[in-house]
Amino acid sequence: MRKGRLLGAIELKGTPESAGLARTFVSDKLGQTHPALDDVTLLVSEVVTNSIVHSDSAHGGKITVVLADCHDFVHVDVVDAGGGDGPHLRDDESGEGGRGLHIVHMLAHRWAVRRHATGRTLWFQVAYQRGSGDRTSQAGTGCAPGAG
Repeated sequence: MRKGRLLGAIELKGTPESAGLARTFVSDKLGQTHPALDDVTLLVSEVVTNSIVHSDSAHGGKITVVLADCHDFVHVDVVDAGGGDGPHLRDDESGEGGRGLHIVHMLAHRWAVRRHATGRTLWFQVAYQRGSGDRTSQAGTGCAPGAG
């Protein structure tokens, strides 16, 4: 298991404004100069929006976002109450909606969905190259897939 640093967790309601709150959380925790900021922010927004629309967390239920920096990748867990048939890639990439997981699949180094007794966790990792100005510590929490 790689060591990394837990940057934080936020609990959100399953309402439309939570996607924006999740983007702000990522930006605040990673910082404006983090090399993975744009990709992680986009993916968190997509996954939280999917949780709001497609899970039993919709209409005010709980969605939790956990963010960790693991030296050469950022690991994110998005936990919701589950529901329906779960997240899946849609066949029609040019359709009106349903492109969120295609974006996750394209930008994330790794990703998966894990079901558990209280719902599901969609986790993803975004790889990045460490720059000389990066102050991220390697001490802290474990950064295994689905660690959150």
